[in-house]
Amino acid sequence: MSSEDGWPDVPGDTALTIRIPEADACVRAPFPAHITVLYPFLPAKRITPEVHAELTALFADRDPLDLTFAEFRRYPGVLYLPPAPEAPVRALTRAVRERWPEAVPYRGVFGPEGLDPHLTLANDEGPETYETAYDALERELRPMLPVTARVGSVRLIVTDGQVWEDMAVYELGRSPAQPASLITPARPVRPAAPDQVLRAKSTALSRRS
Repeated sequence: MSSEDGWPDVPGDTALTIRIPEADACVRAPFPAHITVLYPFLPAKRITPEVHAELTALFADRDPLDLTFAEFRRYPGVLYLPPAPEAPVRALTRAVRERWPEAVPYRGVFGPEGLDPHLTLANDEGPETYETAYDALERELRPMLPVTARVGSVRLIVTDGQVWEDMAVYELGRSPAQPASLITPARPVRPAAPDQVLRAKSTALSRRS
């Protein structure tokens, strides 16, 4: 992907995400249901044992989250669910950014604070078609709401430029004496989830008059 698209796939990019498997049945995008805590995080070459230890302690100091997804919202070209409450998710992002201020959400394209917490359901419609398509999709998915989720961990994922894979899992509320769980994923996630979402948002927003 060229730089003019806004988010080139950079091998070694990482992200911190929250998986919401309870919402997988609602997602029509080609990636699992998730909320992004921070994308991009540090380049993979900077993810040292010391960084893992700091992330382990940082997330261990935060309580597990109880989130509800009960309403639809849209960006141009994107249908998503906001988590309620949003504040605990924002607090996770803020805590990571206070420690690593060089990790600017979405490369600064949406300003210094990035986007509101969101769970993307669909992002494959252009500005001419998304309203009608997502009206229909909302009608289809409405009986499945609300979705409730107990969130007990944050995942660190990494991309080779095309595929995102799990790298580590950090437990919320766990003693920092217990290390992060490093992962050898059995199945890669394709395509690159954060970039796929952003590319659709960028294209739709750039076409909006």
